Amino acid sequence: MRLHAQTLSSIGSLRGRLTLWFAGLAVLTLLCSGIYVARIAIATMTEAEGAALHASATTAANALATGLREREDEIYLLSQAPHFTKGNLRDIEVLHSLERRRYVHEEYAWLGVTNANGVVLHATGGLLVGQSMETRPWFKAALKGPYIGDVHDAVLLAKLLQGASDDPLRFVDFASPIINRAGQTLGVLGAHVHWRWVTDTVDAAVSGRDGLRSATILIVGRNGAILYPQHLAGGTLPSFASTVGKPHEIVRWPDGKDYLSSNVAVNANTRTDLGWRLVVRKPLELATQPVRDIQLKLTIIGLMTAVLFSFVAYRLATTVSRPIEQLAAAARQVELRSGTPDYPTGRPMREIAQLIHSIQSMTQSLLGKEHELESINSSLEATVDERTQALTRANAELERLAAQDGLTRLANRRKFDERITEAFLASRRSGRNFTLLVLDLDHFKNINDTHGHPVGDAVLRTLATLLTASVRITDFVARYGGEEFAILLTDTDGLQVSLSVAEKIRSSVAAADFPVVGNITVSIGLAASSATDEDPWQIVSRADAALYHAKAAGRNRVSASGDARPGASAHRESPDAP
Repeated sequence: MRLHAQTLSSIGSLRGRLTLWFAGLAVLTLLCSGIYVARIAIATMTEAEGAALHASATTAANALATGLREREDEIYLLSQAPHFTKGNLRDIEVLHSLERRRYVHEEYAWLGVTNANGVVLHATGGLLVGQSMETRPWFKAALKGPYIGDVHDAVLLAKLLQGASDDPLRFVDFASPIINRAGQTLGVLGAHVHWRWVTDTVDAAVSGRDGLRSATILIVGRNGAILYPQHLAGGTLPSFASTVGKPHEIVRWPDGKDYLSSNVAVNANTRTDLGWRLVVRKPLELATQPVRDIQLKLTIIGLMTAVLFSFVAYRLATTVSRPIEQLAAAARQVELRSGTPDYPTGRPMREIAQLIHSIQSMTQSLLGKEHELESINSSLEATVDERTQALTRANAELERLAAQDGLTRLANRRKFDERITEAFLASRRSGRNFTLLVLDLDHFKNINDTHGHPVGDAVLRTLATLLTASVRITDFVARYGGEEFAILLTDTDGLQVSLSVAEKIRSSVAAADFPVVGNITVSIGLAASSATDEDPWQIVSRADAALYHAKAAGRNRVSASGDARPGASAHRESPDAP
């Protein structure tokens, strides 16, 4: 009882109360400051990490959407090629086209052509030739129009195509009807694209990005099932509430953990909407780990400071009781701003000075923590700015790569489609015609077979340089595909002028000395725009037909479409061609 009474007396005394008050004030101040600062820092870090995840998901979704559009356009345009639509699908040139496409684009596991009844007439590698595709979803859907199928396991090709990976063989189907000029459906052009091309496209878009080493990127189907990665395939996806104004959020996933997640739709703008989404997630504890480390350090410093304050308060309280009234009066003067405070004089002044010094130390400590927090915020802002700049540079590089052929540094097929569409619309408005030249290297396969693909690549690069130097700066040169090139001659005045330009290009190529192989030749198909054209692809079709005519007439020559109407068969050859 006596000990309990002494304890109560100590606590109730001025010394005990001052000790408790100072210690409590220090702990409360540091605790509130730490909680407030920690919340701001965590919110800032979460926003920065979320923005980075959303930017990465958007980049990957755009890359995948671009790839899907390009594959759909490739299959559709190939199905409209003259040697497909002329009626004889058993023509060996049909098989050569499939093999060339499979050779250039390794993502195609299989390309085949069926007749109207679904029987495979030609296929890469001879796979499934003679078998019926009548019940396959891609064949039935393609009879009505271009089609993209959702990912599925291999059925007919599972045993014929054995991959090195342990993952199951999966495909994405592309198909397009083959329709002749009379509007009759002759058959279907189908293609199976490796699923790994889809996953590699997504992984390549975000590989090497800082902050994503602990993140996971998922491909989700229309029904919410996870398609990729394989170890999560078939799992359930939590419901997302992401909107345009909320690109990322904290979501609890089925494994019971909270993840910082971003959900982006793959808007491919294709004829078939697959309904895919890309989800990038990162464990919340990893996303905010730097802030939590700082918070722990601040907590330790705060506790140490609180202990120090308690000790100082206790020592001060033992000697301050007698001059406390004078000190209270002086404090009142400070509070009321009523002149210079009258502090206790004499010996008690030393204790008051210690108290003032302690208060000043506490103030300096809080200011130091404030400066440290400001430094942390500045560092976070610099990190966000750096990542934003890196994202901007990455997007600019992706935009450049999307429009440029990686081998020849010319514009690629996608950029060519944009430019010929622009030229067609400009011709419609102004009435000024333009001319399309389609060039093909003669016997290019022999060059690759004889000298190897590195020499073939060097020939293509040299030819690209020669073509660029042979036209005006206002003209447009692109790699059309494989060994084919396309040139848009703007503001052409008469077919004869265009023929002269084409003949000049043909003769320049024939006279040039190419690496290792020496001399090569090209065949050129020429078509001029016309007011009767309904779309630019009619001009492309005529130029392709003229190129085919030049090839059939012996190669190393220029052949011009003599009629601007679709389906015209008249051609004029350059009088100087051999």
